[in-house]
Amino acid sequence: MPDIDRVLVVGATGRTGRHVVETATRRGLTPVALARDEDRARAVLPPRTEIVVGDLTAPDTLTEAVRDIDAVIFVHGSDDDSRPESFERIDYGGVANILTALGNRRPRIVLQTTIFVTRRDHYFNDGGHALDWKRRSERLVRLSGAPYTIVRPGWLDAGPSGDHLRIEQGDTGEDGIGRAVLGTLLVEALLDDAALGKTFEVFSGPGPATEDFTALFQGARPDALASADAVRDTANLPLDEEPARVRDDLAHVRTP
Repeated sequence: MPDIDRVLVVGATGRTGRHVVETATRRGLTPVALARDEDRARAVLPPRTEIVVGDLTAPDTLTEAVRDIDAVIFVHGSDDDSRPESFERIDYGGVANILTALGNRRPRIVLQTTIFVTRRDHYFNDGGHALDWKRRSERLVRLSGAPYTIVRPGWLDAGPSGDHLRIEQGDTGEDGIGRAVLGTLLVEALLDDAALGKTFEVFSGPGPATEDFTALFQGARPDALASADAVRDTANLPLDEEPARVRDDLAHVRTP
């Protein structure tokens, strides 16, 4: 198990983020909840949760938030912001801004994105290109040099209930997953070296509750070293055709 105590939870007040905070506390970690509104965060998070005020879209507010952390779990999203540019500003920009605030430090990272992230013709990509921006956030993490796990959950709180987890790779499947068991998996991925350097989709359903997370993670293949994309991903978003801002960000977050 890696030597981790203080975990910055980005998106801690969301419906999945609250499960992450609860699980991290239960596992003996110190969750540090990033929030724009401290009063709202205190109203929805467990008592005595440490809260740090910052805004993912305002980089100068994040330096203090990342100062003493050992790891980051990203469960943020722009679900409550209907503006088309919100996917770039929040889903992608939040990851870029946290990495920038960290400077040359590269703590362990667990990033939650979504299934469909490589399926560019999916309707989720209409308008603001939500899937493309989530995929770009994955690329930032992979190329940053940080030890990472990237988790692509299925439809949240949808499908048959149950705590039996299965993982897939290649982004071709579709099913649901409960938020509570997803929160547990995200924390376990942070604590288990069998999850390092891997990107996978995850679903839950009926059957024996998953308890051996090491065995679960060992079933996934690692990403190719220094690759922008995940193992088995469709190569349909060429790096040399990306917006200048994205190419600049990738160059900036790379550690020397």
